[in-house]
Amino acid sequence: MRAGAKLGFKTRYVRYEKRGRVAYITIDRPEVLNALNLGTHEELQAIWDDFESDDSLWLGVLAGEGTKAFSVGQDLKELVHRTDGGEPASSFGSAGRPGWPRLTERFSLSKPIIAKVNGYALGGGLELALACDIIIASDCATFALPEARLGLVAGAGGLFRLPKQIPYRVAVGYLMTGRSFSAGRAYELGLVNEVVPLDELEGAVQRWVDEVLRCAPLAVRTIKEVTARTQTMDIETAFATSFASEEKRRHSLDCIEGPRAFVEKRAPCWKGE
Repeated sequence: MRAGAKLGFKTRYVRYEKRGRVAYITIDRPEVLNALNLGTHEELQAIWDDFESDDSLWLGVLAGEGTKAFSVGQDLKELVHRTDGGEPASSFGSAGRPGWPRLTERFSLSKPIIAKVNGYALGGGLELALACDIIIASDCATFALPEARLGLVAGAGGLFRLPKQIPYRVAVGYLMTGRSFSAGRAYELGLVNEVVPLDELEGAVQRWVDEVLRCAPLAVRTIKEVTARTQTMDIETAFATSFASEEKRRHSLDCIEGPRAFVEKRAPCWKGE
């Protein structure tokens, strides 16, 4: 797909649009607050595969259809039907089940994703947002990992990611009680990048999209890989580690183009190569 083209398709549960360099992925089950059934996971798997392999795409935006929810997580009616049918309870991750690897387990996904959160981001919905790189929320967004109230745990990464992204004791408090917290509180904790009124959400996300696209795509991918991989490394080990994305960036045309454009007082023309 050439840059600037507008392509996409609608599957049963997800809408996938390509606008220039950006992929817009929208969970489209507003009648059930964008709950995630197995069909949704299967469709998202194919979309993430396409997003990663399409060289013309540099950035993704993940959202939920409607104004009531980003996603309320696992479709519990479907879960009860499956367990009544004898399916054993799941634990951490989704290996061996439909939709694997899901976004929450795509640890090598190279391209950045912005979560556009409005309404409820609960359970697996919040876990999807936690797996994104940037989160922009409306001021009426509500966050929670309420699994413990249902005899479940946040097995799609919530138990791992939340204590890494906000203070440990605060995270454990939310996990052990299932309490919800507001967009304002999420911002105070550093969980989201920006909170805006609902009618400004679209514009705010677009500003972030534009700012990311102003940067060299290979530099952005290096930042994504290196910051994720070095979270548990000491500084000395980090400096001594080789990163595939950085090797590609430093040998790229864009690495030459950026400084040259600055000296020539013009906007850089990124190639992503």
